[in-house]
Amino acid sequence: MKIEKRVFSGVQPTGNLHLGNYLGAIVNFVEMQKEAPCLFCVVDMHAITLWQDPDELRASTREVTAAFLAAGIDAKKHIIFNQSRVDGHAYLAWICNCVARVGWLNRMTQFKEKAGKDRENASLGLYAYPSLMAADVLLYRATHVPVGDDQKQHLELARDIAQKFNSDFDEFCERYGYPDGFFPLPEPMISGPATRIMSLRDGTRKMSKSEPSDMSRINLTDNADEIAKKLKKAKTDPEPLPSDVEGLKDRAEADNLVGIYAALAKTDKASVLGEFGGAQFSKFKPALVELAVEKLAPIAAEMKRISEDRAYIEEVLKDGGERANEIASKHLRVVKDIVGFLQS
Repeated sequence: MKIEKRVFSGVQPTGNLHLGNYLGAIVNFVEMQKEAPCLFCVVDMHAITLWQDPDELRASTREVTAAFLAAGIDAKKHIIFNQSRVDGHAYLAWICNCVARVGWLNRMTQFKEKAGKDRENASLGLYAYPSLMAADVLLYRATHVPVGDDQKQHLELARDIAQKFNSDFDEFCERYGYPDGFFPLPEPMISGPATRIMSLRDGTRKMSKSEPSDMSRINLTDNADEIAKKLKKAKTDPEPLPSDVEGLKDRAEADNLVGIYAALAKTDKASVLGEFGGAQFSKFKPALVELAVEKLAPIAAEMKRISEDRAYIEEVLKDGGERANEIASKHLRVVKDIVGFLQS
């Protein structure tokens, strides 16, 4: 049975979307929607693996939705929804928990990083987070998932779970019309020149909304003046820009700013250095500011406009949730049959 190409991607609603979120994920969504049916999910269930203020979670869910729309995602042709509207995510996550092995989850490095030294006090949800992520993808039988470097391991787990499910229930998958297994093995989509944007204050640290200093990141809600101010004050080094990419090695801040320029200009670092190699940052930064303001300020303005129309955002999420649930419930019914659950 031929499997239709389908893309699933999720973004956590934990507030203050920034340039890293945009260049590492959202900007690519606009291109993906030209290639295949897409589901763009605001993963609010993932967000609560760490405690969230309920009011802030609701506001952040709307903010991410507004960012999707402002970036140019077509909510009529594709599906934008928040995860908790579709009960199948939690249901399939339990089945994935029963298929996944403890040893597989013990190897997940992101849990170790987020839990820190006090792992015994971390939530079970944080530990099982990758299993829920697998359910997110498999629920829609998605074939492709855009992921950053820090999520590749989780997608590999999703593939392992899918493969083990198909193997454990091979006879029953075939009985219900899926001789090659019910779940396709999702492929990663790692695209664009900037899958990892670093802090403007420390080029060795990933840009993050949890950094105390707002000067470390460009928020998607920043206006032109704020974007310009942050880039002008971004940390650099005293040397001129190199003429080739190899020269960026061991120059974290220079590498980061060149990478940001390349991503915004939809080119590569080598081309940027072909234009600015040998130049001081006093020449490069004004060009970067001009480009960033040109590309990002309209997004911020559109996000602000959409965010003020709460009824529209709710309508998009409600419609998307209904359409996502239609796909999910159909797939989940087959999974229940395969596993052996009685259904009316």
